[in-house]
Amino acid sequence: MGPSHQLPLVGLLLFSLIPGQPCTICEVSNENYSRLNPLINTMINSKYTRGIQAANVLLSLRLAGIQDQSLGQLTQEVRDDGEKKDLTSGQLALVILALGACQNSVESVTYFHLVSQLEKKFQEEIENMGLHDGNPLTNYYQLSLDVLALCLFNGTYSIDEIKKYFAPENKNFYFGAQFSVDTGAMAVLALTCVKRSMIKTQNKSGEDLQSISNYIESLVKKMLAEKNKENGLIGNIYSTGEAMQALFVSSNHDNKNEWNCQQTLNTVLEEIPKGAFRMPIAAAQILPALMGKTYLDVNNHSSCGSGHFNLSIQEPTPVEPTSPSTWISVHYTVKINKTYSTEVTVPKGSVFLDVMKEAQKIDKAAFRFTYVETSWGPYITSVQGLKENSNDRTYWQLLSGGTPVSQGVGNYVVHNGENLEVRWSKY
Repeated sequence: MGPSHQLPLVGLLLFSLIPGQPCTICEVSNENYSRLNPLINTMINSKYTRGIQAANVLLSLRLAGIQDQSLGQLTQEVRDDGEKKDLTSGQLALVILALGACQNSVESVTYFHLVSQLEKKFQEEIENMGLHDGNPLTNYYQLSLDVLALCLFNGTYSIDEIKKYFAPENKNFYFGAQFSVDTGAMAVLALTCVKRSMIKTQNKSGEDLQSISNYIESLVKKMLAEKNKENGLIGNIYSTGEAMQALFVSSNHDNKNEWNCQQTLNTVLEEIPKGAFRMPIAAAQILPALMGKTYLDVNNHSSCGSGHFNLSIQEPTPVEPTSPSTWISVHYTVKINKTYSTEVTVPKGSVFLDVMKEAQKIDKAAFRFTYVETSWGPYITSVQGLKENSNDRTYWQLLSGGTPVSQGVGNYVVHNGENLEVRWSKY
């Protein structure tokens, strides 16, 4: 439910909470846009930009200012996805952001029925948290997407619920004992939108505004605590783009001793030619920040990029197949209450998922598993019939040598002699 009433102007306190200048935004200069072409071409040319991944890509390209006919099919696919009834709340929120991005108000009104659907899905998340120890149906990254989309496109939500569930100490901002940078970053974007909306409409009290401001400040500090001092990455290479967006919009946190924006930008640019963003979703999440844009710009047509890129609309160059005679051997383990292990032989260049498939052929009872396709690729949902459960905060963790891997099951390339493990865990 949305705010039920408006309060009168709260004078100097309200004025003091009006966002000041955000953190210094560093961005790629126009003359260096060519360095971003690999990201653009990855998104446009990929054969794997399907489903909800298409919404991420469309959102990013529109923020970059690319509005030409090459996006026609992509836009239609996202429209079709928006009508599916089985979307999670966060997936629907992403569809709304993508379809509404950089469009004028007349074009955006077409998608208002989706906002109504999102209001219902968001309330279902809230109700589930009330019944299951504060655990949402999905996760807090998606919940933050929900709030951001509802805020930007005039949906209804409760400030009291935002205050209750988005306190920085909430367990859902953590994955195990580790603070989730991308979740925190998306929450900062959502809360910043809420704060600006409260100020604009003079809704709620100065105390509520102060609470939201405190939440933003605390989350920013938690994000910066995860910064790599040597290269400036925040969390990891994949969470850095959204973290940069969050820092761009965070007022009164411009501490150059805590974050050197240019260092972070330089590191990311160095990683582009190395293939760090070869997945369309990875390219989509880093591009807006490199252009000085944030998801808060989606309904501000004048803030969208220029789109001055040299696009190469062509089929991606096929990767040379690995020689069938080149094989590697890895040790694979499933750990629940009991440990199940086997040796698996796969072609060089195989990913974690390939190992799991081969192990399943060896012993289906011990190594059977299921997965779903997500915007970041395959995601393991069950092993031996034991399913992940958001209410219990349980999931299947992927490890190498006892250390969690930094990529998904469909992207992590395995190596000869590696000790791989799938472990039943709680977060």
